[in-house]
Amino acid sequence: EIISHYLYHLTKAMLPDNVKDGEAWSGPIKKIVSPLSDKILKSNKDVIKDIATGKVENCDAYYPVLCLDGIEDYKHCASKCDKDAGEEVGVDCGRVGLITCDKNTGCPAFFQNGANLHDDSISGGVCLVLSLFLLFVCLMALVNVLQRGLAGMSTRIIYKATNVNGLIGIVIGAAITILVQSSSITTSVLTPFVGLGVIQLEQMLPLTLGANIGTTITGLLAAMVSDNVDALQVALCHLFFNISGIVIWYPIPIMRRIPLRGARALGRATRRSRLVPPIYIIVVFFVIPLLLLGLSSLFMQKTVGFTVLGSFLVIGVVLGIARFIWWWKKQEGLQKCLACLDRRTDMNNTMKTLPEDMQFLKSKVSLLAEHTGLPEDEEAGDAQKGSDGTAEEVAPENEEVAIEDKED
Repeated sequence: EIISHYLYHLTKAMLPDNVKDGEAWSGPIKKIVSPLSDKILKSNKDVIKDIATGKVENCDAYYPVLCLDGIEDYKHCASKCDKDAGEEVGVDCGRVGLITCDKNTGCPAFFQNGANLHDDSISGGVCLVLSLFLLFVCLMALVNVLQRGLAGMSTRIIYKATNVNGLIGIVIGAAITILVQSSSITTSVLTPFVGLGVIQLEQMLPLTLGANIGTTITGLLAAMVSDNVDALQVALCHLFFNISGIVIWYPIPIMRRIPLRGARALGRATRRSRLVPPIYIIVVFFVIPLLLLGLSSLFMQKTVGFTVLGSFLVIGVVLGIARFIWWWKKQEGLQKCLACLDRRTDMNNTMKTLPEDMQFLKSKVSLLAEHTGLPEDEEAGDAQKGSDGTAEEVAPENEEVAIEDKED
């Protein structure tokens, strides 16, 4: 894209000069979920839009929350003032912050008259934690249901139903995602099937690629009902960007093996240690983007000092990557990492089974003491005396028992 700008020229050629404004569009999942979610929390999208366009500098301009006459509903809290008519906030209309009210369902449960920025931030954090908790619970329940339900004939039926041509799999993945309007739902539902062995990894790849295409349709439909040509061009760029990625990575078998081998390698590493997924997520989605963002920001300063510093850092990063590849390939870095993961896993397993192993050893020592005829208390006393460096003669009774054991 940097060299040819093909996405820009392709989407520009597909666009009309202008488009008419239409009604807002929402998917079927949103129509089902929104009435319930709006009763709990409804975010004020005008805040981020006004900050992005420069109408306000920060969120403080929306606080404190003000409802006329103390009545918490859309009319008294979230209705906008008509500045052309001379209406003022607090007299003719209310004011809402990050949390707003809905015309149909009213104000949500976390809405509070007189709230400040800190109050709304706490409410948002609480809802985020609850949503993540519910997400994990639902995913665990989904896996449990699939494990119990997908047995015998149903497993074979699903396996045969998904064992289709790759292009058909892409179409199926796109169709499912367009229907539910979320690629996350598609991949979250299909991933447990792969873990259970119902769907092979080679079958999951085209379904995931199709989901990446289907998720762009939401933005495309939303842009088509607006009067902004730029929004439609961005949606088309999103669509053709994913299509270009599929053209590069899927049709050619050699290119297709790269993501499949990478997925299998990460799967094998995850079986060795549960630390692999969080490390992978942190490095790929946080460390590398922040590193590239920091390097690019140095060159964007357009000063000699920052440019020279950025150049040296780029050289250092390139040399560091080359050194890491050399260590990984030529100095058995992969084997060392796997051995480290195996040692950590063995240590964790040993610590988990240590109490049971100690009880087992104690029971064996007790059986040995009974077999030799040596009481446990005297055995413990002899061991303590031996550790102190002192030795005493064995009692005559113990000598007789030892002689009888030898004769037997």
